Amino acid sequence: MSRKITRAALLLALMLLFQSLRLIIPVPPFISMFVIGSAVNACLLLAVEIVGWQAALLLAVAAPVVAAAQQFLPSPLLILPVAAANLIYAGLYALLFRYRRWLAVLAAAGMKMLGLYGLSTLLLQWLQIPDKLALALKLMFSYPQLITGILGGILCFIIGKKVLKREVTG
Repeated sequence: MSRKITRAALLLALMLLFQSLRLIIPVPPFISMFVIGSAVNACLLLAVEIVGWQAALLLAVAAPVVAAAQQFLPSPLLILPVAAANLIYAGLYALLFRYRRWLAVLAAAGMKMLGLYGLSTLLLQWLQIPDKLALALKLMFSYPQLITGILGGILCFIIGKKVLKREVTG
């Protein structure tokens, strides 16, 4: 049990480190979204595989809270659709990864994109966000989520192989 808690804490710390890169390295937000989003998604999937879906759900909620604290989200209310989309991503992957990993990644990334786009669109309309900002946010919450979800899956496979290989030999 303590081994699982330690691993979950390490994945959380790694995810927080990745999210903090946007504060350290001056990269345009659209590019940092791809790099950081892919790394965070990899942490979510690694949590599912290594620690279990419960830890992944904790990370899924923590990620948008940190993004809002770093003022990457223009409104704290956007924590809700981002957390929901992360929960969809980790949860669907948890259900499917034992059967077909690539199908699990594609399905999870696709549903994350659809969930985030749909929920954020509703919230942005309700908040009456100015059109230009709403359009930029909708773009950010659309196809890039599919890309970062798939890239997160690729990173998970690469890192997961190394971690599991070390466990077997170590």
